[in-house]
Amino acid sequence: MNLKIATALVLSLSTAGIARAEITVSEAYARAAMPSAPTGAIYMVLHNDGPEDDRLLAAESEIAAKTMLHGSSESAGGVMKMTGHAQGVVIPAGGSHAFAQGGDHVMLMGLTRSLEQGATVSLVLTFEQAGEMRLEVPVDLER
Repeated sequence: MNLKIATALVLSLSTAGIARAEITVSEAYARAAMPSAPTGAIYMVLHNDGPEDDRLLAAESEIAAKTMLHGSSESAGGVMKMTGHAQGVVIPAGGSHAFAQGGDHVMLMGLTRSLEQGATVSLVLTFEQAGEMRLEVPVDLER
């Protein structure tokens, strides 16, 4: 599936969230490190065109036993460390927040099926202001 078409699909499926809090999603994709990996991640950019900050509180997907908001960072010794965002992630008013490789991401643990190139993953994002936003995120193993 063409990435532009997939992004348009993601945006068209999330219009209820857009109307309430002016949150939009771009560049969304899911991937796993290896085809048979038990974990995967979803990356995207969340844009907040509203006048107030919003907070992404949680994410949920039927493809995983557990879905969490995670961040990756490098320690002073050069070791990568992953931590959960128990308090959520702020999407600033008039700004955006990137969930990108090597940084914040939606972690999919205990995958119930493999992430295959061209498939889609259903994802529900829960925001403090915007409420629930449902997305169909394309799997892109080539990024």
